[in-house]
Amino acid sequence: MAIKEIPVYLFVGFLESGKTKFIQETLEDPQFDSGDKTLLLVCEEGEEEYDPGRFAFGGVQLEVLEGKAELNPAHLEALARKCGAGRVVLEYNGMWLMQDLAEALPPSWTIYQCIATADGTTFQRYFDNMRQLMLDKLARSELVVINRAEAVDTDEQRMAIHRAVRQASRRCDIAYEYADGRVAYDEIPDPLPFDLAAPVIEIADEDFGIWYMDCNEDPNKYAGKTVRFTAQVCQTPRAGKDAFVPGRFAMTCCVQDIQFVGFPCRYTEAKRLAERSWVTLTAKVNVKFHPLYGGAGPVLTAVQVEPGTPPRDDVVTFS
Repeated sequence: MAIKEIPVYLFVGFLESGKTKFIQETLEDPQFDSGDKTLLLVCEEGEEEYDPGRFAFGGVQLEVLEGKAELNPAHLEALARKCGAGRVVLEYNGMWLMQDLAEALPPSWTIYQCIATADGTTFQRYFDNMRQLMLDKLARSELVVINRAEAVDTDEQRMAIHRAVRQASRRCDIAYEYADGRVAYDEIPDPLPFDLAAPVIEIADEDFGIWYMDCNEDPNKYAGKTVRFTAQVCQTPRAGKDAFVPGRFAMTCCVQDIQFVGFPCRYTEAKRLAERSWVTLTAKVNVKFHPLYGGAGPVLTAVQVEPGTPPRDDVVTFS
């Protein structure tokens, strides 16, 4: 018997960023009524409290996690079973990593939507001082809502927020909410720094991070296209037979989170390549199943592999 999937509506952001207000308004909207019983799961309590009397529908059970120890599959499953929940609205603790949540979700729970909230009066300060935690949330969000937008109403301030969000994701939309209820959307264009229509897409050394992120987020855009870039060789059995992983060391926010990123690449002479050597690779991109992804993703097939010159900056960023 198939396990019934439980959709999770996830709200992330730091304390006092407006998560509770956003969720309260969502539950006051009759259009959000799916007919299912709802588990409202709160991982941190702020100054603002929920008012169930204003919810547009019944069947909402509020549960508060008293600490991170309660963030585990057995406990979460028990809470859902207790109220017969068919869906979950989750207010996540901004100081907890998203990987912690991924490991804690019961097998039947699936993140259906992720929305981040932030306060315009504190966004830049938090980003400067807790960048890794913010990027961790933004990277997985479809939308970030900036409350108290009056505090970031200049072009310079909006561009700073745009760049901050783009370090985490090129697909996360940005909305600015004003005290009077008005909402404005970020419309700053994000042109790619390379020509997708070229016979061979040339990826400059400094643009590897942008290409890597864009190709991961929208691989079908590159299906059948040929790319050329300089990368380091990673020899790993996980790449598969006659294959290696060309990539770069990348930094999201600080030196502590530097990691190697790349794509599996089929090449009959892969074993001849020295580990950590630099190559300039011309390859065709296909989207297919690969064990590294546990599903479909970008898989390269080498057309030409030549010795490469190490870039001036060997660590890339995603902006």
